[in-house]
Amino acid sequence: MSKNELIGKKGPESCSLFSALRQGGAVTLASCLIMGLSNVFCGQIIKGLLFFLAEVLFLVYFLAPEGGFFQISRLPSLGDRVQGEVWNEELGIFEYTEPDRSQLILLYGIFAVFICILFIFVWRASVISGYKARMQRIAGERPSGFFDDIKSLFDENVHRLLMFLPTAFLAVFTVLPLVYMMSMAFTDFSRVGDKLVLFDWVGFDNFLSVFNSRSEVGGQFWSVLLWTVVWATFATFLNFILGTFLAMMINRPSVRLKGLWRTVLATTIAVPQFVSLLVMRSMLQPQGIINRLLVNGGVLSSSLPFLTDIGWARTLVIIVNLWIGIPYTILQVTGVLNNIPKEQYDAAKVDGAGAFKTFMNVTVPYMMFVLTPYLITQFTGNINNFNVIYLLTRGEPMSVGKSAGGTDLLITWLYKLSVDQQKYNLAAVIGILTFFVLSAVALVTYNNSRSYKNEEGFK
Repeated sequence: MSKNELIGKKGPESCSLFSALRQGGAVTLASCLIMGLSNVFCGQIIKGLLFFLAEVLFLVYFLAPEGGFFQISRLPSLGDRVQGEVWNEELGIFEYTEPDRSQLILLYGIFAVFICILFIFVWRASVISGYKARMQRIAGERPSGFFDDIKSLFDENVHRLLMFLPTAFLAVFTVLPLVYMMSMAFTDFSRVGDKLVLFDWVGFDNFLSVFNSRSEVGGQFWSVLLWTVVWATFATFLNFILGTFLAMMINRPSVRLKGLWRTVLATTIAVPQFVSLLVMRSMLQPQGIINRLLVNGGVLSSSLPFLTDIGWARTLVIIVNLWIGIPYTILQVTGVLNNIPKEQYDAAKVDGAGAFKTFMNVTVPYMMFVLTPYLITQFTGNINNFNVIYLLTRGEPMSVGKSAGGTDLLITWLYKLSVDQQKYNLAAVIGILTFFVLSAVALVTYNNSRSYKNEEGFK
């Protein structure tokens, strides 16, 4: 094999795992088993020893008596040993043996799988690194040393240095717990049937139960999903429309004391949301101050069912959310309005456009271009708006025998299933479905918006 055939047309930087295995020779193939061997042969002693150390540590962990291989081997069963009772003749008492704990088996097994995946990436990097060093030696170049690689982390490879810790924290504190909790959806982990300690895999049974409208959970799921979508739509677009209207009214040149009006409308932001919602819940009780004033004042003969009737309760949460959310919209829209180029309004006036045409052809396109990501974020946030629903209505009113109330969203229902009823498997299913629905809606909407398609060309 000639030097040019080995190096290739693009030089050493074009190395890939496939080319390393195909063209690397005996030393590179041997480094697939003994990581870092090719680096050591090419003079990269420290780098080669570090790769070898990583392999040793992995083998020690994986082959230990209760190491990675043992943990992965227990994943298919999630344990089968129940708590035992053994009579101790010497003490004259029963002693209880420790049962298998499926939660720990699942957690340690998933962690072991993550370690294996990480090791595969390190193994791949070691093979490519050794092959690249060999190519450099054949090309008559000096392979980069350990300290050269360290210096490169502060120069051309600074992105790797800066992204290492965020990526590691993301994997450990986000991806690993997320995979662990998603795995619960394929088990029977719940209080039902005493499955809190030892549980089994059930495949897609939980998903089928949720999608089956004839089952108890399935019948509630479609109702809660429909209300969640209705709530998110009203909560997002009513806030946006009314907030935009108020922002434009305040922003008119003829309006005085603009700062004062914005401050008055934004005072709800300064008050902690949970305080406002709890006070509002107290005021709207059947014997709360609002009903007492209406009844004692002769306006009504009986209290209004703010929290006991589904229609009243759903209308209530939408109205209260307007009171909380409109000030945020006013601040967002005011910033956009103040940045619309004045030349566009002047050009519209020269063309003879009236106020309505100017608004539809100048103001709205500019606002929608800038605020589309904000609206998507608000819609997503409203689907997961736990505070307004739970603190104001607790998801009530509740029907007898139901786990979801008339104002429960998917997120509050998930909370009740997991915390109140300990049906962790069904709660995990609801969480997965919510995640995929939100991801699909957000990605499809944003990818088809002008904010994404014409990001650099909008004027």
